[in-house]
Amino acid sequence: MTTLATRTEPLVLSGAAAEARLLEARAGLLADRLVPYLGPDLLAIAGTAPVPLLPETVAAALHAKAPAPARIRTNMWSVGQFIEQRRHRKTLIAYMAEIFAASPEATPLHAWLAGLPLSLVVDTWYDGAARAAFAATERGDWIEVQGVTRSGENRDIWTKVYDPAGAEVLPEAADGAKTVLYKPHGAVTPAKNFLIADSDYVEVLTEIDIQSPIPEVVKRLRTDRSFLFLGCRFHDQMLRTYARQIAKRSAGAHLGVVDLATAKKNELKFFAEMDATVLDLPLARAVEILVG
Repeated sequence: MTTLATRTEPLVLSGAAAEARLLEARAGLLADRLVPYLGPDLLAIAGTAPVPLLPETVAAALHAKAPAPARIRTNMWSVGQFIEQRRHRKTLIAYMAEIFAASPEATPLHAWLAGLPLSLVVDTWYDGAARAAFAATERGDWIEVQGVTRSGENRDIWTKVYDPAGAEVLPEAADGAKTVLYKPHGAVTPAKNFLIADSDYVEVLTEIDIQSPIPEVVKRLRTDRSFLFLGCRFHDQMLRTYARQIAKRSAGAHLGVVDLATAKKNELKFFAEMDATVLDLPLARAVEILVG
């Protein structure tokens, strides 16, 4: 089935057409023409994930540790702000580290991507599965760039850079890496960086339109590449805003693997606005096709 895109509806491929287009995407990944944009749903392919997979479930986990007012308790960023204000930033970081302490196993897709000559991989969740997959390859030519909070910083900083051993290195190290693993919201490994509270995003969202928070290496690498969205949900405005800005000024012709049975209208509208083709496939099937 193919439907023409409108202002609020993306082009959708399903069945054999979707699988054929995903095989083309596989070739694009092998040729380093596509940037994988990974979300937390990938962690549940093999069964129940050991960490929360949605902002709402992170909010519930934080609320269980520090009860928040009813009006905000389903909003991850607001609950994070509440804990930071009432119990200190260190407490919020400790809670997040506990919530994401269980290490999800790297999926076959993570492992496959880590072995490819990709220039850029974007991983949007707080877990360490992607880092573990790269570490398992014993490659030494990759680098990780993480978004960090500006709380407590006295310098103009948006990101920190880590080498394969987990040591912080100078930002320039990313320019010489074969592969950049970009974690825009931070991660539990290797240094417990979390963009989680409303205050973390105040300055980010103020400047994201002019791209200041986006690392220069990401801006450079995306220019002649398109994005393949896998395992991502875009039901929240914050998630959509980040995706738009990360993919800004890229080559376009993006793809998104989406289960139409569970997708919300605002998610489909997002893909339409991004001029992205939606591949209506179960995520597990999409991974099977990509990994081969």
